[in-house]
Parts: sequence; structure tokens; C-alpha cells
Amino acid sequence: MALAAEKNQQTAGGSKMDTGGTLLTNPNVKPAMAARPGEEPKMTSRQVCVFYGQKQALFNVDLDIPSRQVTALIGPSGCGKSTYLRCLNRMNDVIDNCRVTGDIRLDAENIYDPRLDVVMLRARIGMVFQKPNPFPKSIYDNIAYGPRIHGMGATKEELDEIVQTSLERAGLWNEAKDRLAQPGTGLSGGQQQRLCIARAIAVSPEVILMDEPCSALDPIATARIEELIDELRENYTIIIVTHSMQQAARVSQKTAFFHLGVLVEWGDTEQIFTAPRDERTQGYITGRFG
Repeated sequence: MALAAEKNQQTAGGSKMDTGGTLLTNPNVKPAMAARPGEEPKMTSRQVCVFYGQKQALFNVDLDIPSRQVTALIGPSGCGKSTYLRCLNRMNDVIDNCRVTGDIRLDAENIYDPRLDVVMLRARIGMVFQKPNPFPKSIYDNIAYGPRIHGMGATKEELDEIVQTSLERAGLWNEAKDRLAQPGTGLSGGQQQRLCIARAIAVSPEVILMDEPCSALDPIATARIEELIDELRENYTIIIVTHSMQQAARVSQKTAFFHLGVLVEWGDTEQIFTAPRDERTQGYITGRFG
């Protein structure tokens, strides 16, 4: 599914015409929302549109994701934030009727280049899903699985170090070190989610995508995951989808607000929540809709 932004023709008023002659109307399209000087973007998106069959789900998304910060994607259900997140590591490729156009880059490299190895891309851009999904394997093998298939652990000692380091970074080592041979599914919900985070970072990704990682967790487990996110941003670029505006305010430095498939506004989290520029953003964060 190669991106075809260069084949699209721009029409007046922010609409866009693809080579098949279909008008991709977006009356709310805005100029590219770029990172500020000194905030080098890790990933960039330009004119990204997503279609499920004939239905258009995203309209001309322009967004820069700054390096080693947490960017929160917020908006009401069905607004396109999870669809956009899945574009960033090509998870939409597995959906038969999904089509993506536009340009998405990781360190200036087109991630939809047909020559790109998607398996290696997903090693560089890890993902943590809404519901914890540990493999039906031991805690140890949950972490070691990725490094093994990527040839990262040549010896048992090297694998042991990767497993321990990953569990330590995920804040799970002290709870799991005496039960590494036990099934990962035997952990509590919050522990399973931290195990999935440890599994994601075991292959040394550059970016971590999180799709509502706390929605199935209790408040105590949620607080632990949020603390972990704040710790991880020292080494990773993190993009998190959340329905909780309070969570976005707590964990992120940047926030992007989506509505009806349109990226309405993007900026510093404090600015988005205290002085939004768009009345739709104001309406959402004050609870007038959502």
C-alpha cells in the first residue's frame, strides 16, 4: 500500500483530488502543524487521508511528532485518532479495504516506501494495545520473543540481560523476577500491560504507540502506567491515544485534537487545555460534546 501523495492534485479551498477524480473534501483543513524550532520532529505526516472502502475516515492530516516527548491524541469516539495511530506503523495494512494516501516519515524516511521492510519498521515503532495481550508463554519468553526473531540475543546471557533490562524499564522486574517461568497471563491486568510495554521496548524501538493503554485498568494500575510513560519519554518518542482529557493533561507535552476525521488543533498540552484556538476544541474540553 504505497503512499500516493505525489499523485494527488490540490484543489482550491483545501480540497484534494486523487488520480481517480474523487474529490476529497475537507473544509477545515489547516496549514501544517509543525514542531517548533529546537523540537526536531521524529515523525511527520502530510496530507494523510484514510479510507475504509468508499468511506473516508481521515482528512488531510498534517502533524509533526517531536522526539522524546509524549504526544496525546484526543477526541470523541470515532474521530479518527486510533485510525491515525495505526497509520504510523502500518497496522492498517492488515485491513483489506483500508487505503492510505499522503506522506508519513520516520526520521525523514517514507514509511510507506514499497521497498521498506514492514517487520523492521514495527521493530522501530512498537505498539501497546488497549487490552493487555501477553503471549501464551512464560513471562521470560514474552520479553525474549522479539529479540530472538530479530537476532538480538546471540547467547542466553545476552537474552537474560535484555529481559531484565526491559522488565526494569517497565517497572515490573521486582514483581516478576522470581516467576519468570510462569505464564504472563497469570499476572494482574496492570502487570500484564506493563509486561506488554516491556515486550515492546525489548527490541529497542525509537517510537512507542499506545492505544488507550489504561482504559481497562483500575486507578492504581493506571497511575503506575502513567508514571512509567513519564519515565520512558527520556528514551523514547511516545504517542498515546486517550479518551481521558485528565490523563492527556498529566502525561503529555503535546496534544492533538481530532474531530470527525479532521485534525482540528495541535500544540503544547497546557495551551490546548487552557487557551485553545479553535471553538471546537473549547467545546470538547469543556464537555459540550464528546
